[in-house]
Amino acid sequence: MSVTNESMPEPIAPGAGTQRASKEGGAATPQRILVLGAGGFIGQQVVRALALGGWARPVAAVHHKRPVFPATIETVALDARRPDALQTALRGVAGVVNCIAGDAATITATARTLFDACAGPAAPRVIHLSTMMVYGTQTGTIDETAALRGDWDDYSRAKADVESLALACPTVVCLRPGIVYGPQSPIWSGWIGQWLCAGRLGDLGATGSGCCNLVHVDDVVTAVLRSLRTTGIEGQAFNLSQADPPTWNEYFRQFAAALGCPFVSISRTRLAMELYLLAPPLKALQIIAGKLRLDLQPAQPIRPWLPRLCSHAVRLDVRKAEHLLGMEWTPLERGLREAVAWLRRGTRTEPVAAPAR
Repeated sequence: MSVTNESMPEPIAPGAGTQRASKEGGAATPQRILVLGAGGFIGQQVVRALALGGWARPVAAVHHKRPVFPATIETVALDARRPDALQTALRGVAGVVNCIAGDAATITATARTLFDACAGPAAPRVIHLSTMMVYGTQTGTIDETAALRGDWDDYSRAKADVESLALACPTVVCLRPGIVYGPQSPIWSGWIGQWLCAGRLGDLGATGSGCCNLVHVDDVVTAVLRSLRTTGIEGQAFNLSQADPPTWNEYFRQFAAALGCPFVSISRTRLAMELYLLAPPLKALQIIAGKLRLDLQPAQPIRPWLPRLCSHAVRLDVRKAEHLLGMEWTPLERGLREAVAWLRRGTRTEPVAAPAR
């Protein structure tokens, strides 16, 4: 699904978020949309889509100002944990998209500052990128009314706490994506593709029988744009995932086929060796290379959270997003083709081998 020409009939409703006619004629003035965490994977895609849409003028907020975007896109250095700095950045904006990632403390601190700043009646529309992990260890089919347990790990708990904080913001819309894959997805396309090509990942047997709630990054961006422009959804949350997601084993199998690499069986013994024998030295090598600023890119270790997630039997119910946001989902075959093309162009981590012929 392309997000470059996204157009919805309704403008942003709350606060100062309506399009204004220019003095020269009837042309609409593009609305300034502040994107927090604009330097990250999803944040960059949101900024680019807003810039191409015509109705918005993105303001890309990054923690350390660097040339991520062309000069035509307004970029500001912003520590969103500072209330004074955030209040300044919010002046004159019609909407905010919170894509900030990081550790639990950073996620909570920045969200608290944002929601406090947008608690007034004239606040801009706020789109908060949450996660399916707010549901924690619950299993079965989960819709947006399910409890936000946040009992999976510290990240899950922080994300659930943040959604509680969001209740103070009357214009917030929370998006809860599943596994965000596609071009530039560092983990779910980058690392997974590398592990498959290296024969370190494959059919996990019963461990890989959980539901892989995939959502293409373009679909997440589309949901952001439509949440900015759809009226009457303030205070709502939306699950984002393919309507009929595969198991993790099936995702790995289809990804390996798209890459043209063998799809191997990974026994529990072999997986345990990856987790407890190979992962520690690889992680140590990464830390050493980083501290010494070495031009070295060690292989990514497979973390213990991966097999745990692959066995988790939870499926997101996405009918609400389909009904209210008009969401349609990128077919997995197409998404994998795009991910493979990106991997073959080279990533910032490790190159991926071309398929055997």
